Formats: sequence, structure tokens, C-alpha cells
Amino acid sequence: MSSERTSLDARLSGPGHPSDPRGASFEVAEPDPEFAALPAPPRAERTAAVILMVLTAVAAAVMSLALLGEARYAFSAGHPQDVGDLASLQPGVELENRYIRTTGLLGTSGAIHYGRAAEADSFRVAPVAGNPTIWVEIRVPEGFEGPRFVPPTSFAGRLVPLPKAGIRHAGLAGSVREQTQVSVPEGAWLLIDGSSPRSSRWAVALVALFLGFAGWNLVGVFRVLRRVKDRHAES
Repeated sequence: MSSERTSLDARLSGPGHPSDPRGASFEVAEPDPEFAALPAPPRAERTAAVILMVLTAVAAAVMSLALLGEARYAFSAGHPQDVGDLASLQPGVELENRYIRTTGLLGTSGAIHYGRAAEADSFRVAPVAGNPTIWVEIRVPEGFEGPRFVPPTSFAGRLVPLPKAGIRHAGLAGSVREQTQVSVPEGAWLLIDGSSPRSSRWAVALVALFLGFAGWNLVGVFRVLRRVKDRHAES
């Protein structure tokens, strides 16, 4: 009986068995020379790619925020609200970013004329006569600009505080001051004549596009950093 147990113990402790440290299952494989000859990961290029993706995501998010007000306006009521004459109007939060219909006379002090890239029509911005806290932007069809142009007295469009008018009207107060030496009052409002909720749907598409672009870049940054972390853990 003791001889059989001794023989069994000898077989269990022999070479090739897991309990034998000299067994093949515990042998450490030699590194593959072809794998070792591969160049190290391009850390500088990887870092530059991550930084570029982060900056792109931030820029896309900023553009989305800049267009958010106009995108929200696209979902407002499509029928304009009558608010009376602009000379006596004192708008509040209930009229912010709303589609309104109104009448009024435009003044000349501080009025400026400008154009936009890729648009044949030009634009005029002028304060309301008797109410300098409200300014109106009107579109002037191509070929009608000149001393004989008579501005309209009825308007329908988007009413919004000037600082929240959006990226297309950024720096408008500064342009008025530079060209006319007239300062736009703090807290002034802008009525963008001809801007209806339907015509602002392009902003919704751009906001969705920029948000998707920002998310795609952030996911790419996460995947790159996760791979780097996994490689460090394996090493």
C-alpha cells in the first residue's frame, strides 16, 4: 500500500505536471523578436490628435450654444403676436424670442447699413423713433438701396434682447458705435424683420449637427485614452 502511494506521489510530482515548477505549463515564453522590433506607439501624434479632438468638440459645443436661441425660436408659435406701436412698447420676458407683428417709424440717428457674405440683399439697422431701446433690422432687396429707399412702417419678425440675438448679430452694437458714434443703450432689444419661426429651422439642423460632431469627438477621445490605459495595464 505504501509503495503504491509512493509511486503515485512520484508521478504527480514528475515533470510536466502543474505541481512541478519545472513543468511546461509554468515555463515563461520568450518575447517574440518580431513583436519586439515593432516601433513604439507614436505618442506625440496621439497626443496631438487627442488635443485636436478636444478643441474641435469645444468649438462645436460653443457654436451650438451660439445658435441655441434661434433654434428655440424655430419651435415658437408660427402666428405673429400683435404688440401695437413700437414707440410705446416696453418688452419684457413674455416677448423675448417671440414672433411679433408691429408698426413704427425708424429714426436716423445711429442707423447703419451693411451686407453679409453670400447674400445679395443688404441690411439696415436703425432705432425706433421715440424709443431708442428698440432697434429694427430690415432687409433691403438688391438694387433698392439708395437715397430713394423708404423704410417700411410695419414689421413682423423675431423680437429678442440684442445680446441674445445670435451669432449673426454679434458685434452689432460695436459697429453702430464705430460708424455713427452713437451708443446702443444697455438692455436694448432687436426686432429682426422678416425672421419667422419657419425661416429659422436651419438653426435646428446646425445645432443637431454641431452637437453630434462634439459627441463624436468626445467618444473618440475616450476610446483613445482607454486604449492607452489598457496598454499600460497589460505592460
